[in-house]
Amino acid sequence: MTTLYAKLGVSQDATTEEIKRAYRKAAMKWHPDRNAGQEDAARAAFQEIKDAYAILSDEDQRKIYDNVYEQEMRRWQALQKRQQEVEAARARKAQAAAQAQYAKMVGVAMRFADEGHNRDVLFGVLLGRDCDAGTAQRIADGVWALQQSRRAAQQAEAVDGVDADKAAQSTAAPSKPAENEAPPQPQSAASKHDKPSQEPRGAGLFDSLWHGFFGVRS
Repeated sequence: MTTLYAKLGVSQDATTEEIKRAYRKAAMKWHPDRNAGQEDAARAAFQEIKDAYAILSDEDQRKIYDNVYEQEMRRWQALQKRQQEVEAARARKAQAAAQAQYAKMVGVAMRFADEGHNRDVLFGVLLGRDCDAGTAQRIADGVWALQQSRRAAQQAEAVDGVDADKAAQSTAAPSKPAENEAPPQPQSAASKHDKPSQEPRGAGLFDSLWHGFFGVRS
């Protein structure tokens, strides 16, 4: 909002003498006789300068202008604040909708991955659900990597189970100790489980990648 003070190039607390000097300087700059070829623009600017000086050079009119300007500024600031609040609420709503749509697309990709479809199928399915190409690519890559990790974890658990069964069978029927041979000593509780059990990792990987998706979007 341009003020009369700004038209003369002075501050709102300028003295009467400062206003007079600023007016003379601006009037010389924008006088039509000094702006050949730009007379129309100079004449309009010169008239605005004269109007501003006529009000600010009069003490009573200046007080009225300051009061009216202050009221207008408060009204304008209140309007700006309401507009900012409306825009912020609209932005929050749009962000929530985008996150909900993203979560929905991740769920669709997970369902098709669980059915055994590969990464290209996941990508195509997401495109068919009106998901933009960049987002569809990120989701398809992430879900496919997650699925591969889960399968690798399951295979590792299966191998560990087979090894455990073999170990149990080998110790189920101990051989008879030979003569003069000391019988085997019972193992301690700690030695019976020298190899730590491998906990399932599928759920942890799923959680980390799931939160990773939203971390990228946020």
